[in-house]
Amino acid sequence: MTQSHLVELSEKVIGAAIEVHRILGAGCAELTYQRAMSVELGLRGITHELEIPVELAYKNVCVGEGRVDILVEGKLVVELKTVEALHDSHTRQVLAYLRAHGSNVGLLINFSHQTLKEGVRRIQL
Repeated sequence: MTQSHLVELSEKVIGAAIEVHRILGAGCAELTYQRAMSVELGLRGITHELEIPVELAYKNVCVGEGRVDILVEGKLVVELKTVEALHDSHTRQVLAYLRAHGSNVGLLINFSHQTLKEGVRRIQL
């Protein structure tokens, strides 16, 4: 998948997230947004999977496991949050998932903001 395709795909996912936020607003549980995102991505014909396990390795030995909230088209990591503010630890979590999954672009989306634009970060390795 080319970099330009990943950028285009991330824009489509952001559009879906804006629609979910427009309808649900802020204040729901993360799982609610994840399910709504799955519905919206499906309606838009965007292939995705939920709660994908990723092995976290140290020197090629699995030392832990994480879960990607949404994996779009097998390459775009989407991590959802419902927190007051995004912190560097959230960005580091997405970076760890990108490295573990072999992807180089991810989205960190926080649905707790009044406007979703404030809560979206594109993260690249």
